[in-house]
Amino acid sequence: MLLALLMLAVSGTASRSYAQSNTDLSRDDPAPNILILIGDDIDRDSLGPWGGQAVTPNLDQLAADGMRFDNVYANVAMCAPFRQELYSGRSAWRTRAMPNHSRSLPETRSLPHYLRPLGYRVGLLGKSHVGPRECYPFDRLGELPNQEDNNPEAIRLAKQYMVEAVEEGQPFCLVIASNDGHSPFTNGDRSIYDKNKLQIEPDAIDTDAYRDQLVAHLAEVSHLDQLLGELREVLEDEALTENTLVIFCSEQGNAFPFSKWTCFDDGLSSGVVASLPGRIPEGSTCDEMFWISDVAPTLIEAAGGHLDDMDFDGRSQWENFQGGEKELHRFAYGAFTNCNIIDNRERVFPIRSIRDSRYSLIWSPRHAEEITSNVSLSQALTIRESSIPESTIRESSAEVGNPNTAGSWALQALDSEATEDDELVARFFQRPEWALYDRSTDPEELLNLIDDPQYVDISRELKQELKSWLESHDDSDPVATERGFVRQR
Repeated sequence: MLLALLMLAVSGTASRSYAQSNTDLSRDDPAPNILILIGDDIDRDSLGPWGGQAVTPNLDQLAADGMRFDNVYANVAMCAPFRQELYSGRSAWRTRAMPNHSRSLPETRSLPHYLRPLGYRVGLLGKSHVGPRECYPFDRLGELPNQEDNNPEAIRLAKQYMVEAVEEGQPFCLVIASNDGHSPFTNGDRSIYDKNKLQIEPDAIDTDAYRDQLVAHLAEVSHLDQLLGELREVLEDEALTENTLVIFCSEQGNAFPFSKWTCFDDGLSSGVVASLPGRIPEGSTCDEMFWISDVAPTLIEAAGGHLDDMDFDGRSQWENFQGGEKELHRFAYGAFTNCNIIDNRERVFPIRSIRDSRYSLIWSPRHAEEITSNVSLSQALTIRESSIPESTIRESSAEVGNPNTAGSWALQALDSEATEDDELVARFFQRPEWALYDRSTDPEELLNLIDDPQYVDISRELKQELKSWLESHDDSDPVATERGFVRQR
């Protein structure tokens, strides 16, 4: 093992000869290994480091050993656009991977293109959801079964890949992309959660179906947390801990209403924690605005690469990883494209957003002509639009008789006299043209301040900044953009 580590150090130093870093990182240090664990549809605020209800002792320990990032945002709260932004360092406007299940433009480059010339092995284990292959030419270690406990297989394959790299004197970058967090929920120990003790957020309707599904989801989050702990044990056993940058990423928000498939904060925010002994300060937090497209350039700089000749939308956060407080972005931009989603393939309802450290501005240009929806809301839409009496709906539809979360909310709103329930269900599908939210006082983004005279200057500035971004990225007319995506099918 000692010989392998010495070979790793030599390889890491020699591989940087063509592309030296501008960081203060000593050139005598070996290139750090990189281990990234990605969840699937997991809300940042449900996680332990952010005070959430999920039982995540291993993630809590990773945060204690390293840094928690509190303002990380994706462009799009859907799996395929998220991952292509993450691996390429380019925005969804650049890759054109904006709809779900979409593919990047052929000229897109990603982590394997940038890290292999630095001597790295670059692998992907588990969920892919990116394409085409030439844009994302990872070493593919295979998919992970999602209908059973896949942690043992993930550990076996990950360990094999990491040990082989070390034995051949190469640093590694290994992405492990779990299905945990994504429905259908099949993994994890649900008995560790008491559904009656779960806290229900203000933007949710309290139903038994929701509590049951939330328990199942949180159990998978805890199952993912176990994988994180087991991976760190492998690093410890193989004497790799001290020189391995470990990054946990929750992906975008969960698939419950007002998260994934939206431009709300619960959809676009991502839970990121990183640790690297001696480089990343222990028990630290970073409040700087952080784009998911920043991850790729950050890793390249950490590996010793020079970024001047590389074409990213993101910027390296490596200085902030090491305890800096450098502002790299004032704003984060978001998009939602309704088309090409199951049950809504031809519906055109684009949404665009911008947020700073306090305010969110969300634009829905087709607010008066169309509704927004997605597969998780289809059942609720059937209930809401049906002219059949409520009793008939309940008795004749087996699907509604076993409702998903949104369906149970729609049924509850039929029974309830609470105006708030009706408003939340209506919000599934209907959005104002412009919405301004102050997240410091309204973290669930429920109170629209767009018509409040006190916020005229703020909304004007954010509108102008959003307009400038969209114009510079050939998206000044999001309706035309989305119709173009529909035609590509």
